Amino acid sequence: MLDVLGNLERTHSCGELREQNVGERVVLMGWVAKKRDFGVFTFIDLRDREGMTQVVVSSETVAEAHAKAKSIRGEFVIAVKGTVVSRAEGTQNAKLATGDIEVKVEELLILNDAAVPPFQLEVAGSENLAAEDTRLKYRYLDLRRPQLQHNIRMRAKAVKAIREYFDGRGFIEIETPILLKSTPEGARDFIVPSRIHTGKFFALPQSPQILKQITMIAGFDKYYQIARCFRDEDLRADRQPEFTQLDMEMSFVNREQVYREMEGMFNHVLKLIDVDLPAEWTRMTYAEAMRRYGSDKPDLRFGMELKDLSESLKGTDFAPFADTLEKSGEIKCIVVKGKADYSRKQLDELQEFVKRYGAGAMAWIKIGDELTSSLLKVLGEAKITELAAAAGAAKGDAVLIVAGKRSVVAASLGALRNEIARRENLIDRSKYECLIVTEFPMFEHDDETDTYIAAHHPFTSPMDEDLEMFKTAVNDPSQHNLLGKVRAKAYDAVINGYECAGGSIRIHQKDVQALNFKALGMSPESSRSQFGFFLDALEYGTPPHGGFAAGIERTCMILVGTENIRDVMAFPKTASAQDLMMDSPGVVDPSQLDELGINVVDE
Repeated sequence: MLDVLGNLERTHSCGELREQNVGERVVLMGWVAKKRDFGVFTFIDLRDREGMTQVVVSSETVAEAHAKAKSIRGEFVIAVKGTVVSRAEGTQNAKLATGDIEVKVEELLILNDAAVPPFQLEVAGSENLAAEDTRLKYRYLDLRRPQLQHNIRMRAKAVKAIREYFDGRGFIEIETPILLKSTPEGARDFIVPSRIHTGKFFALPQSPQILKQITMIAGFDKYYQIARCFRDEDLRADRQPEFTQLDMEMSFVNREQVYREMEGMFNHVLKLIDVDLPAEWTRMTYAEAMRRYGSDKPDLRFGMELKDLSESLKGTDFAPFADTLEKSGEIKCIVVKGKADYSRKQLDELQEFVKRYGAGAMAWIKIGDELTSSLLKVLGEAKITELAAAAGAAKGDAVLIVAGKRSVVAASLGALRNEIARRENLIDRSKYECLIVTEFPMFEHDDETDTYIAAHHPFTSPMDEDLEMFKTAVNDPSQHNLLGKVRAKAYDAVINGYECAGGSIRIHQKDVQALNFKALGMSPESSRSQFGFFLDALEYGTPPHGGFAAGIERTCMILVGTENIRDVMAFPKTASAQDLMMDSPGVVDPSQLDELGINVVDE
C-alpha cells in the first residue's frame, strides 16, 4: 500500500544540509539512489536534482519505518521526516557535499514504487554507460543522472545569461512565428499542411532570418530572440533536426560593432564556468584560416599549422605532384613533432583517414636517425631533405603530405591536424582560444551543376571593395566566374574549434538584393514568388543592418565539456532523426490525412 503525501511539505533539498543543520528536524523527498541493509540499520541515499543525502532508519527506534525501508528498492519515490545528526568519525563521505551529516529517520512514506530500471543510473565513467539508444528510449531515467541534470541546468543558466546580456544592452526580445512560408535557405524545410487551405503548406523556420530583418525595417533597431529552428537535413551525428539559437539583429551598424556584441555575449556567458575571455578576440580572415589551418573554424589550442610545399616542388618530374601543380592545385603538409617513430601501420591508418576527405593519398617523411620517406625513390634524398627543411621539421619529426585540389588539401589536412591532436593529447583542455573569422566567400561553386550558390544565405552583403566586381560578375555572363572571388561581410565566432555563432551584414538596398537573386539563378518571377513580401518591405526605407545567430547547444557543449550534442538537450533525436522515447515519427490516422487532402503512396 502506497502512502499519501497529504499536507507534508519539504523543508530542504537533498543537497543542502550541512553541519550547521545538526539538530534540526527536516523533511526530505526524492528518489532512492541506493539502499544498504545492515540488519538493525538500513541506509538510504536519497537523491533529488540538488544532490544526495544519506538517511538512516533503525528498527530499534522506528520499527514501522524500518519495515518500509526494507521493502523499497532503487528509484522508489519516498519522503522522510527526521533529525539531522553528524556522521560518526571515519564514516564521512568526502565525495558528497552533504557527506558530514545524515538524517536519522522518524517517519518514512513510500509515495510511489518503481519498476527495475533497464540500466544502471549510478555508474562511474562515461565508458560504463548503457548504450545510447537504450538511454534515449528511457530518456526520463537517463535525465536523472547527475551529469545530465548538471548539463540541463547549465543550459538554463546560459539562456538566462544571454537574456541578461541583451536586456542590459537595450535589445528587445521579439517572438517570430513558427508557421512560415517555405523559402530556400540551404537545408530542406519541414512542411506543415494546411487543413483550411487545402493543397497549401506552411514551413517550420530554419531560422528567423527574414523576419528579424523585417524587424529592422519596422524600426525596432535592436532585436533578439531565443528561437527554435528546424532543418530537414541529411543524417549527421552532430546535428539535430530541431535546435535552439540565440538570434540577434541591429540597425545602423558596421561589422566591428556586431563583433563587439558577439564577444561581449560569449564573454558574459563563459563567466558561468569562471572563464575570462579577452575583451577583443583574435581576428582572422577566412583565406588566412584556410591557408594556415585548412579549416574555417580552427582550434588554436595547439599549433601544427599547414605548410605549403608547392614552391619547393615546382618543376618536379613526379607525375602526381606535377599534374596537381599544372591544374592549379597545391601540395601541403603538417609536421607532427616527435613522431618519427610512427609505424607503417599507423601511417597507413592516417592515409585511410585523409581519403575520407577526398585525398587520393598521403605521402610522408620521417626524420629519425636516418631520413626515410614514401617519396625517397621518386624524389631522391636531396629533395626530401629540402622538403623537410621547407616544412620546418627537425630530427624526430614526421611530415605528412597531401596533394590535390585546394579544397581537398584543406579539408583533409585540416581534419588530420585535429585527429592527430586528439590522438596524441596535444590539446590543453584547460585553455579557451577564441577568434572571429571574417570575409567569407559570398558564393560557392557547385561542380556538379557548374553554378554558384550562396555560401551563407541570399541576404548577405558583399564587401564594399568587391561590390563592383559583384555587379560585373552578375551582369556580364563572360565574367560570371568572378563570383568565386567576391567576399561577403560574413563572419563566424569560433571557440576551441567550434563554430559557435555566425552572421553577416545584410543587403539593405533592393537593387543589390535583386542582383544577388539573379546571381543565384533566380528569375525576377521566381524571386517575386518566393520573396515578394520581403522585396516589398525593402521598398520602404530599410536601414543598414546586421547580426548573428549563436547555437545554444554548441555553446552549452563548451560550457559542460562534452562533444555529444545530445548531452545538452533534454529530449534529443537520434542521428537518424528519431525520437526513441515517443517512437516518432509515426503514422497518423487516415482520417487526418483525408482532412488535409494528403494521400501517402508506397514507393
